[in-house]
Amino acid sequence: MFDILVKGGTLPDGRVADIGIAAGRIKAIGQLGGEAGEVIEAAGDLVSPPFVDPHFHLDATLSYGTPRINASGTLLEGIGLWGELKRIVTEEEMVERALAYCDWAASMGLLAIRSHVDTCDDSLKGVRAMLEVRERVKDYIDLQLVAFPQDGLYRDPTARENTIRALDMGVDVVGGIPHFERTMADGAASVRELCEIAAARGLRVDMHCDETDDPMSRHIETLAFETQRLGLSGRVNGSHLTSMHSMDNYYVSKLLPLIAEAGVSAVPNPLINIMIQGRHDTFPKRRGLTRVKEMQAHGITVGWGQDCVLDPWYPLGTADMLDVAFMGLHVAQMSSPEEMARCFHMVTSENAKIMGLEGYGLHEGAQASLVILDAATPTEALRLRAARLCVIAKGRVISRAPRMDAALSLPGRPARIRCRHGA
Repeated sequence: MFDILVKGGTLPDGRVADIGIAAGRIKAIGQLGGEAGEVIEAAGDLVSPPFVDPHFHLDATLSYGTPRINASGTLLEGIGLWGELKRIVTEEEMVERALAYCDWAASMGLLAIRSHVDTCDDSLKGVRAMLEVRERVKDYIDLQLVAFPQDGLYRDPTARENTIRALDMGVDVVGGIPHFERTMADGAASVRELCEIAAARGLRVDMHCDETDDPMSRHIETLAFETQRLGLSGRVNGSHLTSMHSMDNYYVSKLLPLIAEAGVSAVPNPLINIMIQGRHDTFPKRRGLTRVKEMQAHGITVGWGQDCVLDPWYPLGTADMLDVAFMGLHVAQMSSPEEMARCFHMVTSENAKIMGLEGYGLHEGAQASLVILDAATPTEALRLRAARLCVIAKGRVISRAPRMDAALSLPGRPARIRCRHGA
């Protein structure tokens, strides 16, 4: 007997199958019979593994307008504004906002998040707050935390000590921001030391890397080198990498094979990158997104990240990874059928690889976390930013939503319409 039986869903690869769930795991996939505590009729709807966000800032989320708005819209003003906010925000406010965001995420089928947590604060109240949130959401969201010295490992006088303290408290991943150090040399040194810390502790690395329009910001090269030197292949991610958009093609032709050889993954954040980058340009104006298709052509694992929702850097957002992929599809000009489908996998299975999630996916023995969407295919889900009809987290239904139908009052036309093509 199954606890839950999902009937007749369309899997991302196009197969139509039933999924039987028991004791928090997927027990069977196929044409299934037998009894179940609950039967959910998918009836051709897309059944997907949950959405995954490998780059977010949960300590700052839902704080937009406090203490003021980012008037210039730049990264640097956002960092300065966050510096003002973190001095006045309380630990309780951080917890409350983060939990509210996790409610949004749960309703959107976003069940795994990697969040960077600022360690440039001697009180480490953000770290304590996010550790509490991680514990409170663990039954439905897998939350990884990154020790992130927002003001620079060396630029901030106590950042190194506090970053190590955060790791000792149980933070999962080592982060950094080399392009924000005072010099290129300090940036490279910070990459080296942070990777050494991760290697000594057996941890993953996720570094804000070259989030700038400056083509001479080349810390990703150092990150790839240190990954190989320390045997960290498959455990290191470079986030943003926006300077690559401004680099000359000759240098990039050398750089991409080095990243691939090192086994470093990449997470651009298209909503934020397209909003923040190019602010110093008039026209022509740089798009601010890294070279996604070129990296994929070299075999580099690339995912899409959300980065921010209603915070000092970004005034919008809904915890919807389909919005993220939809923007990424446009900015990276991924318009072929294969590329559009790949964008869906970039917010599901590819992001899961980057985070190293165990038991993820739609296969027997996997963790029973999945999403039923009001769409027939991954590409249609992107086109519609489809409603999440049902979200199952670790074997339990946690959210339901209605279809995206509309009542129409036009002579001679159908009374009810759906935007699903052919539906």
